[in-house]
Amino acid sequence: MQFPLRTLVSLALLSLVPACLAADMAPLKVGEIASLTGKEAAFGQSSHKGTLLAIEELNAAGGVLGRTFDLVTEDNQSKAGESATAARKLISRDHVSALLGEVASSRSLEIAPIAQSSKIPMISPSSTNPKVTAVGSYIFRVCFIDPFQGTVMAKFAKNELHLNKVAVLTSVSSAYSVGLAKYFKERFIADGGDIAIEQKYSEGDKDFRSQLTAIKAAGVGGIFVPGYYTEAALVAKQARELGITVPLFGGDGWEAPQLIEIGGSALEDTYYSTHYSPEDSSPAVQGFVKRFQARFNGETPDAMAALGYDSAVFLADAIKRAGTVESAAVRAALAATKDFTGVTGHTNIDANRNATKAAVIVTIKDGRFKFLKTVAP
Repeated sequence: MQFPLRTLVSLALLSLVPACLAADMAPLKVGEIASLTGKEAAFGQSSHKGTLLAIEELNAAGGVLGRTFDLVTEDNQSKAGESATAARKLISRDHVSALLGEVASSRSLEIAPIAQSSKIPMISPSSTNPKVTAVGSYIFRVCFIDPFQGTVMAKFAKNELHLNKVAVLTSVSSAYSVGLAKYFKERFIADGGDIAIEQKYSEGDKDFRSQLTAIKAAGVGGIFVPGYYTEAALVAKQARELGITVPLFGGDGWEAPQLIEIGGSALEDTYYSTHYSPEDSSPAVQGFVKRFQARFNGETPDAMAALGYDSAVFLADAIKRAGTVESAAVRAALAATKDFTGVTGHTNIDANRNATKAAVIVTIKDGRFKFLKTVAP
């Protein structure tokens, strides 16, 4: 599905109000940066739909502080450098009051210094690398971070899959992949596990047979693949073609319908950590799923959609508590967030502006994503 570069969502009809009231009632501009096209478009499109649904619902309820929202979306085309360009446009041209995005850590790291220097609050829906919020006091996220996610998967590999000897296959060109691999290895080794072999690749690679052949020779019991869905799916296919039958597992970068579309049956009985499952029976999740499906032709929302939704509601909640749209006050309200209830669970913002919240483990069974368990922080 293609989206225009500029998506305007507003119920305000400024032409019908007196000019003296126009400034106070003008829609609040919020910038969104997402990969709507390109290699990782599934992430951006899904997150955008969640954000769009949240903005529409907020506006239908009257917005916040008497103002509705004007969502201005820029497509970075999944390309390095484009997110920084988009951020500058949104801040200097559109004069946005906040930025939502990006979903990938490498691209969020392009945006964060620009937002910080401009004192514009930025909220990433799903960038899990700790470096993102370390950029400065105006940078936030609504997802857990890789030290927690890496620990979750290391414990899962050791205690649930009963693995003692594993391989790690890392994308060296992805800050997300490198960081998640680091935290997984640290915890797995600390728990007595053995990283028998490490292999590397770069984003966009399509042939992993050389790395997988070396992994097969190492005689490992499982393979940790902390990458994105396209490469993870191809790794699974090629591993099975080479006769590797051990479990493969990864992180939230696997989360996309295209994972199964590309990998097919090779992904049976593989596992990954993520932020929510549409199978969760909680009223908040099931209500969101129903509203999302009604808005987007029956499509079931994945974790990126849920996090996109939560990022917009999280911002609106902070503006309401701040009682103003002034950036320093909104930043302070975001930093003070405790027990924010969203679709992806209860969130507390810590001193480093990271979200403390639970993770979900998903497996793939009979060609479908299947909720396995929730892991508390």
